[in-house]
Amino acid sequence: MTARTASRKTPRPLDEARLEELALAYVGRFATTRAKLASYLARKLRERGWAAPRAPATEALVEKLAGLGYVDDAAYALAKARSLGSRGYGRRRVSQALRQAGVGEDDGRAAEDNARAEAVTAALLFARRKRIGPFALEKTDPRDRERSLAAMLRAGHDFALARRVLDLAPGSIDDPRDPGNFLSGEYR
Repeated sequence: MTARTASRKTPRPLDEARLEELALAYVGRFATTRAKLASYLARKLRERGWAAPRAPATEALVEKLAGLGYVDDAAYALAKARSLGSRGYGRRRVSQALRQAGVGEDDGRAAEDNARAEAVTAALLFARRKRIGPFALEKTDPRDRERSLAAMLRAGHDFALARRVLDLAPGSIDDPRDPGNFLSGEYR
């Protein structure tokens, strides 16, 4: 083993400047939340250690980057909700992803509202992706319907909405983004 490869295996401990560089590189590369950035910085400190005489001010650094607009929990939450909704995931799945990312209730409100408003479209997109309900090739037997219902529930859709989507006849909807008037009440 050469001296060069040995130095690669043991990275130098972090100082304030290097910690800020890592934080800037992270927010420059990934859309993130305050909590995820703080977790990333804590992990880097555990891996590499700290070389400065005073304790690292990770929370102050996170707040500084949020103040500069590099980290925006509300924008992250809305983008995440739209992304999950366009892939066919429901409100519960969106809420779970936001909690996991550390998005607070206030920052996640617009995302929750978006998921609620797009519930029908997301359910239909999921049905089209899985070829179930109105996107099935033929009427399914009761066991397959139960499996489809379970899949929709795991994807975060409301039970009543999932049942109504699965009750639709195959071929009754062409475009999931234009569901027409097949659902009424709270899903309209």
